[in-house]
Amino acid sequence: MAKLRKFCAYRRIERPYTRISKFRKKAFVRTRPASKVVRYEMGNPKGNFNCTVDLISRQALQIRHNAIESARQSSNKVLEKYVGKSNYHMKIRIYPHHVLRENPLASGAGADRMSTGMQLSFGKPIGCAAQVKEGQTVVTLKLDKQHLQFARAAMKRFSFKFPGRYSVLVA
Repeated sequence: MAKLRKFCAYRRIERPYTRISKFRKKAFVRTRPASKVVRYEMGNPKGNFNCTVDLISRQALQIRHNAIESARQSSNKVLEKYVGKSNYHMKIRIYPHHVLRENPLASGAGADRMSTGMQLSFGKPIGCAAQVKEGQTVVTLKLDKQHLQFARAAMKRFSFKFPGRYSVLVA
């Protein structure tokens, strides 16, 4: 499998590319790569908690699905270890709808005979990304006030895995 491109190639928000239809002629996206995000809700969804912690984006950008999944795993590990599985509810509030495309160009010997260049290039789907606006809530975490320090640590972990700047809002 090819190496992932750096995030700076996909940072800019562009028109969402999501046209997927069951009719082949109308589907502009021929194949949609499977999202790597396994779960969007963790912990105890039926619990009655008195504190809410939100992770809010301070800039508009795109976040790839593999970044969302790695952030989910690392912050969930902190919460399960120090708070317990039934003492919190975490919900990821963004979904990777936007299909990322790449026009692979061959380099090396014989590349000029097999590559067609960049004219009217469209690209093949390589992944998905969530488009996040400035001020949008990315993750919501509900738990009791006594575990607030661990909630802040988990949100800090979340923001480390994501590109861009984020702020933690406690309510």
